[in-house]
Amino acid sequence: MAMKIRLARGGSKKRPHYAIVAADSRMPRDGRFIEKLGIYAPMLPKDSEDRVKMDMDRVQHWLSQGAQPTDRVARMLEAAGVMPKKDRQNLKKGVPGKAATARAEEKAAKAAAAAEAANAPAEE
Repeated sequence: MAMKIRLARGGSKKRPHYAIVAADSRMPRDGRFIEKLGIYAPMLPKDSEDRVKMDMDRVQHWLSQGAQPTDRVARMLEAAGVMPKKDRQNLKKGVPGKAATARAEEKAAKAAAAAEAANAPAEE
């Protein structure tokens, strides 16, 4: 059985609240799970102690049993110092889109034309 440590969503619309659970990977996101390991409340401020609470002993147990954390849970475990920090690359995050690139080129062309017109000698 492939085990995952993942988030199960709760809370009402636009007010999310997540349980950190150990579940079979074949079960639905909010479906059956084996054990609740903690909570994650994303609506709280990032510096709040109550934002993420986990039972580290049980998390360590499930990790030793071969459970794989999802990306978001892995980031929480890295922040808690349980897992080593993993290098991630989001190569397209800093690249502007097509429209922004076109606007930048247009703006550069206008600036170059204005500079050329200002530097050209006046004919009399």
